[in-house]
Amino acid sequence: MTATATPNAAGSAAWADTLLLSFAQAGYLRAEPAILQPAEPFLDLSGEDIRKSLYLTTDPTGEELCLRPDLTIPVARDYLASGRAGQAAGFSYLGPVFRYRSGQASEFLQAGIESFGRQDRAAADAEMLALALEATAAFGVRDVEIRTGDVALFNALLDALNLYPVWRRRLIKDFNRKISLEQDLERLALATTATRSEYGGVLAALAGSDRKAALAFVTDLMSIAGTTHVGGRTTAEIADRFLEQSTLKGGALPREALAALKRFLAISGNPDDAIAELRALRAEAKLDITAAIDQFESRIGFMAARGVDVKQTRFSTAFGRGLDYYTGFEFELHHRGNGAEPLVAGGRYDGLMTQLGSAEPIPAVGFSVWVDALTRIGRKLGA
Repeated sequence: MTATATPNAAGSAAWADTLLLSFAQAGYLRAEPAILQPAEPFLDLSGEDIRKSLYLTTDPTGEELCLRPDLTIPVARDYLASGRAGQAAGFSYLGPVFRYRSGQASEFLQAGIESFGRQDRAAADAEMLALALEATAAFGVRDVEIRTGDVALFNALLDALNLYPVWRRRLIKDFNRKISLEQDLERLALATTATRSEYGGVLAALAGSDRKAALAFVTDLMSIAGTTHVGGRTTAEIADRFLEQSTLKGGALPREALAALKRFLAISGNPDDAIAELRALRAEAKLDITAAIDQFESRIGFMAARGVDVKQTRFSTAFGRGLDYYTGFEFELHHRGNGAEPLVAGGRYDGLMTQLGSAEPIPAVGFSVWVDALTRIGRKLGA
């Protein structure tokens, strides 16, 4: 593991003092969660693929632990364990995280903010973006490109189109992970799919089933066969695959739905223009997505009130951060001219708290600062 700056050393840097002061002045308390964390939440929320980048160990009871790979989940867990769980509370952080990154240091600094429990979602979203811009300014980096999206709009569109649940899950997965969305749209538009004849009885039995019923059916079949995995796939993955094939045999994605999805995903540019295009799509396709558009428009208003130059903000309906737990507003800040590497990234993740064990949903939004990227650019600019 490659060593990097410690929190104490970082604290003496001018940028760190400026950054933490701006967070404190905005009312965010300093959080310092434990470095050693249960591995299960990271694996559950990010999938087993993250395992190869974690630094894992096991305690005497057999529980898997890991060095924290980011700070969002540890800060959220500490909040839920506190007496303030469910109440509005905001936290800031600056400290090391540990994750294998090919060709880069595996220990690196992460800063950021997490805001929990605020019901004024549009205002909280706008505040995150404004504070993220302050964070880049603390490093002397002010010429940034603001990229934004809103997965809640995509979810609302899928709900309005009344798609089969299996289609909806698949398209959301593609959207969140930035993979094959256009190809899957075309595939779902085909009339039927060819399937192996020996599975015909299974597919017929699953026709019209929901995911819970499909999972129970496949679990029974695999129990009879005396196995829980086939070819590395779990029972749930096999059930999803069979349910998907059963649905595809029942007919194609309606042409009107395909047209609406393609038109929606092509909307990009100035947020005000995007709102106009979304309202036109809603009216012409007769889609019930008004509430999501209104929330988007309200956020834009709060952003302007926070001093964000909305006309310089790039919005795209197809923009996503590649993580399953985002539920609404998403954003990245990039140094203009360096499009690949985000300097700050974040968004709304209202579903995370229940996934971490909260009995009731708790609104949540935040962002992470990529300190190493900002430091490099700040040095180049002479900051």
